[in-house]
Amino acid sequence: MYSYTRRLHQQLPGFTNRLLLAVLLLLDTSFASAQDEFTVLFLGDSLTEGLGLEESESFPSLIDQRLKAEGKAGIRIINGGVSGSTSASGLSRLQWFIRSRPDLMVLSLGANDGLRGLDVAEMKANIARTIEFAQANGVEVALTGMLIPPNYGPEYTQAFAQVFPDLAAQYNLPLMPFLLEDVAAVTELNQGDGIHPNAEGAKIVAENVYEFLLPLLPE
Repeated sequence: MYSYTRRLHQQLPGFTNRLLLAVLLLLDTSFASAQDEFTVLFLGDSLTEGLGLEESESFPSLIDQRLKAEGKAGIRIINGGVSGSTSASGLSRLQWFIRSRPDLMVLSLGANDGLRGLDVAEMKANIARTIEFAQANGVEVALTGMLIPPNYGPEYTQAFAQVFPDLAAQYNLPLMPFLLEDVAAVTELNQGDGIHPNAEGAKIVAENVYEFLLPLLPE
C-alpha cells in the first residue's frame, strides 16, 4: 500500500494530493494496527454475559481490565455471552462473530443444555460443529467444562460432564475442566438463584479463567 500511496503523491497536485495522502496513510496505519491486534472471543451463555451484574463486572470484562492494567496491549476482548443460549446456537453465533476476525475463541456453552436435561449426544454434536467451524477459519479454540447438580441422576450427570474432556481430546484443545470452580454451590459467591455468580464470585471466575488463558495469549 505504501508504493501505491507514493505514486498518488507524485501524480496529484496541491491540496488534493496532501489530503488524499493523509487519508491513505491513516487507513494504512489503522489496517496495520488491526492486524497486530489479538482478538479473544468469549462465546457462551449467561455465565459469560454476566447476568445480574454490571457489564464491567462480567468475567470477560474483568479479564480485559486486568490485561490492560498489566500492560498487555494489543489484546481485544469480545464478550459473546447471550443469556439462555444453548449449544445449538453456538455455530450460528460464531458465524456472525467471525467477521470480527477472532484469533482465539473461549467456548463456554452447555450449561443450559444440562439444566434443561437436553440430549447429551446432540449437545456434543453442536459443540463439535462450532469447534470445527472455528478451526476451519483459523480460530484457535479453548474449551471450558461444566458440571450439573447430581439431582439429574448419575447417568445423565456423568455423561454430561464427560462431553468436555472428550471434545478436548478429540480436537486437541486446552481444557479448563470446570468454569465455575471455587464458586459453584458457594452461597456467598452466587446470586439468589444459586446459579449465577455475584460480583465477588465473578472475580474468582475471572482469576481462574485468566490463569487458564494466559499461556494462550501472545507474549
